[in-house]
Amino acid sequence: MSQNVCTSLLDILAAAGVRDIFGVTGDALNTLLEAIRTDDRFRWIGVRHEENAAYAAYAQAELTGGIGVCAGTVGPGALHLINGLYNAKKECAGVVALTGQVAHAERGSNYFQEVDLTRMFDDICAFQALIDSPDQMPRLAEIAVQKALAERVVTRIELPIDIIAAPLPSSRKVHPLVTQASKTLPPDSEVDKAAKILSAGKKVALFCGIGCREAKQEVLALSDALDAPIVHTLRAKDIFDYGDPRVVGLTGLIGNPAGYHAVWDCDVLLMLGTNFPYDTFLPTGAQIVQVDHKVENIGRRAPVDLGLVGTVKETVAAITPKVNSTGSKKFLAPLETLRDKWLREMDKQADLSRTDEPLHPQLFARAVSDRASEDAIFAVDVGECTVWIARQVAMHGERRMLGSFNHGSLGAALPVALGSSSLDPARQVWAFCGDGGFGMAMQDLVTAVRYRWPVKILVFNNSELGFVKMEMEVSGLPLYPEATGLLNPDFAAYAHACGAGGARVEHAADIVPAIEQAIAHDGPFLIDAIVSPGELTMPPHLTIKEAWGFGFSKVKEGMLGLRGDHAQWKGWRDEFMANLR
Repeated sequence: MSQNVCTSLLDILAAAGVRDIFGVTGDALNTLLEAIRTDDRFRWIGVRHEENAAYAAYAQAELTGGIGVCAGTVGPGALHLINGLYNAKKECAGVVALTGQVAHAERGSNYFQEVDLTRMFDDICAFQALIDSPDQMPRLAEIAVQKALAERVVTRIELPIDIIAAPLPSSRKVHPLVTQASKTLPPDSEVDKAAKILSAGKKVALFCGIGCREAKQEVLALSDALDAPIVHTLRAKDIFDYGDPRVVGLTGLIGNPAGYHAVWDCDVLLMLGTNFPYDTFLPTGAQIVQVDHKVENIGRRAPVDLGLVGTVKETVAAITPKVNSTGSKKFLAPLETLRDKWLREMDKQADLSRTDEPLHPQLFARAVSDRASEDAIFAVDVGECTVWIARQVAMHGERRMLGSFNHGSLGAALPVALGSSSLDPARQVWAFCGDGGFGMAMQDLVTAVRYRWPVKILVFNNSELGFVKMEMEVSGLPLYPEATGLLNPDFAAYAHACGAGGARVEHAADIVPAIEQAIAHDGPFLIDAIVSPGELTMPPHLTIKEAWGFGFSKVKEGMLGLRGDHAQWKGWRDEFMANLR
C-alpha cells in the first residue's frame, strides 16, 4: 500500500506507543486528521485551546515514560502550544508537537497566518523536523520522535500544507526506534571519593529530586547505612512520603523546618537528581556531593566538592556498599522530632472542627487526601494550592503528582488532569486549582464532559491571586486589589452549565459530603471551595529582609487605610481573622 507523508508519520508515532493526539485542527492539518480518522490505532482529542493540548501531552509523557503528542495548525494554532511545551521542557518530559505551515510558495510574503515557527520554537525544542519534501519522511520524523523518547525533550515536526498529503517517493521502512536512554555510572575512582566523603561526615543529609524516580529503594538503603535524613524537593514528593523511614520532608519556600535544618545544618550534603533552584536554601559551609545524569546540572546551584555524572539508581547502588559511616543518630533524631511536631501542627490546621468562615483551605486539601484512592493522580496549579498539597496531602501508595513545578505557569492543573484521565479513566484524578489558574483553563471543562473523563476538580476560591499578594507583601509592597483581586463566577454553576457535576461549599460540614459526592459521580465534578483570602503561607525560615518587608507592607497598608482605602482594611481583617483562628 502506498504511503503519504501523513500515514508515514502515523506509523512512526504508533511504533513509539502513541495513541492520543491532543489539539485543535485547521486547514493545514486537515489531511492529517483524515489519516487519523481512518486509523484505529489513534484517537484525536479535540480541545478548546492548544495550550491545554500541550499540557495534556506533557501529563501523558510524565506518567507513561513515553511521549505525549499535541498539534496546532500554522501560525496562531502553533503559537498557542508554546506555554504548555515550555512546561514539558522544564519538567523534562518527552513531547512531540505537530504543527502545520503555509505553502512553500507563500513563504516570506507575509501570507495569512504566516509565522516563522522555526525561530519561535528554537528555545523550546531540542530538535525541529521541517518536512520540506516528501523525501525527508520518515527519516526526520524518526529523529524527532526518537530524541523525544530517549532524551525526554520537546521536539517539533512541521508539516506544510503543500507537503502533508504528498506521496512518499520510496518504500523506505521505519527502523526500530531507540526508546530508552542508557543508564550511566561514574568511574570507580569517583564512586570511591564519594563514599569516602560520606563516610567521614558526622551530619550527612540526602537531598533528593525527581531524578530519584527509579531509585527510591537504593536511596532508602543509603540513608539507612548513613543514618541520614532524607529531604526532598516538591517534585519528588510523590517518591518520598513521610511514612518512609528517615524522610523529614521538604525544604524551600513551602518546605518545613525539619527539611530546612537538615539541609542547612549538615556537614555533608548529597544532592541526588535535583536541579533545585533556590540557592538561598542550600548550605554554605558543608561539603557537597552531587549526582546527576546531566553534566550541566553539576554545580549549577551550589559549589560542589565532588560531582558525579550518572543515573541516580546505579550510582547510589555503587556507593552504598562502600560507605562506612562514623556519623551519629544525634543529627537525625532531633530532625525527626521537629518533623513530627510540624505534622501535628498540620493536623491541627486541617481539623474539620475549624468551622469559622470563610473556610480554611487546609480543610479541603486534607479531606481529599484522606479519601482519595491509593493510586490517585494529583494535578496541581501554582500558587497557594501548591502549598496545601505540599503540606496536607499524603503521597503514599502509588499516588502521583504533576504540575508546572519548574515553569511555574498558572492554568496547568485542569489540562494536566485531562491528559492524565485520558490514559485511564478508571484511575482517580484530582485537579487542585486556584481560582486564578482555573480561570485560565476552564474552557476545557467541556472537554472532560465530552470524553466522560471523571476528573475531580477542587477550586480554591478566595477571589484573589493569593500567592502573588503574599509575594508583594514580603517585598514590602501594600495590597493592590486591582491587580490581585478576582471577580469570579459561581464555579459550581458553571460546571453544571458545562454538563459536569458541581457543588459550592461554604460550610465545614459540607466539605466531606461534597468530596464523597465528587468521588461517586460518574463523570467530571467540580467543588467550588469558598476559602479565606487571608490565609498566610509562611516559609520554614524567615529572613530578616522578608520579615521587615512584610511588616513594612502592613505599615503602608495601614497608612492607606487611614486615607480612606477600605480595601486595605478588608485585607488586614481577612489576614487577622484567618490567622487568629
